[in-house]
Amino acid sequence: MFKKLDKILNRYKELEKLTVDPEVIQNITAYRQYAKEMARLRPLASKYESYLHIKKEIDILASEINVKDHDKDYIELAKEEIQNLKQKMQEIDRQLEDGVFENEDGDSAKNVIMELRAGTGGIEAALFASDLYKMYAKYAVKKGWKIETLSLSTTEKGGIKEIIFSVAGNNVYSIMKYESGTHRVQRVPATEASGRIHTSAATVAVLPEAEELDVTIKPQDLKIDVFRAGGRGGQHVNVTDSAVRMTHLPTGLVVSCQDERSQHKNKAKAMRVLRTRLYEKLAKDQHNKISKDRKIQVGSGDRSEKIRTYNFPDRRVTDHRVNLTLHKLEAILSGDLDEIVETLREAERKKRRNIK
Repeated sequence: MFKKLDKILNRYKELEKLTVDPEVIQNITAYRQYAKEMARLRPLASKYESYLHIKKEIDILASEINVKDHDKDYIELAKEEIQNLKQKMQEIDRQLEDGVFENEDGDSAKNVIMELRAGTGGIEAALFASDLYKMYAKYAVKKGWKIETLSLSTTEKGGIKEIIFSVAGNNVYSIMKYESGTHRVQRVPATEASGRIHTSAATVAVLPEAEELDVTIKPQDLKIDVFRAGGRGGQHVNVTDSAVRMTHLPTGLVVSCQDERSQHKNKAKAMRVLRTRLYEKLAKDQHNKISKDRKIQVGSGDRSEKIRTYNFPDRRVTDHRVNLTLHKLEAILSGDLDEIVETLREAERKKRRNIK
């Protein structure tokens, strides 16, 4: 791990020099690439420098202990300080381990685009999808992240058929990637007169948001159709052709967006989703060619896999990947996801250690 960290720190210092080089600054494309890489490496490089600084302090104090001229009180204080510094090193060590893995992953520092769809269960599934979206929105607020709706399809009773939204902030993908999969709910619907428990589901996909530098989309590879957006009548009907359907001809990927009244804004949002889906497809194809096991995950991360159950009668949430059951359903639906996320991250750490 430390050989990798040395390389990362050396590369970061190299990038510091490159980004102030006049020739690089004049080359906008090169400068943006270096600046982006530098921003990605900065947290890990800074943390590793702190680690090395603490290690140097410990070495100095350890050498001081062996000096005969120092009195016992000084030696005791030095030993105590060494213990405190070693505890700090242990804390940083785990963060560095996570950082090295996330740096190798390449996507962990990215923002995400999430796609949430109602599955089996009709109206109840759509209402559950709405509950999940509210849970993620509240979690994003707690984390200080920014959330933006890119596409939304709702039902008359307040449910969500499909919603696509972006989440931007620190380490979003490294945290939210665990939400990919099928989420199941067990509860008595408000319309159920007999009190019978129904089981419904919603699927969640968490995709690292691609940037222009990640994926190049040629204009000639796009087919763009515009049409009049649908509405619920009255003031909600859009009387202009502002809705956009974007097709990537080489892959057949199709994205539609009609939430904005501006065709330009809908095109921009559709392009963000298309670029991200294309990035995901290219990444999957590359990973499959190299190795099925190259990307370590807790579970396959496949959106068809059942990952979690929300049981309302028992007020419990069970994550099936790590056999974790928590009896605090209301808190979790209010955005208290940290305990689940940390348990999944710890399981991922153990898997990494086992394959070393």
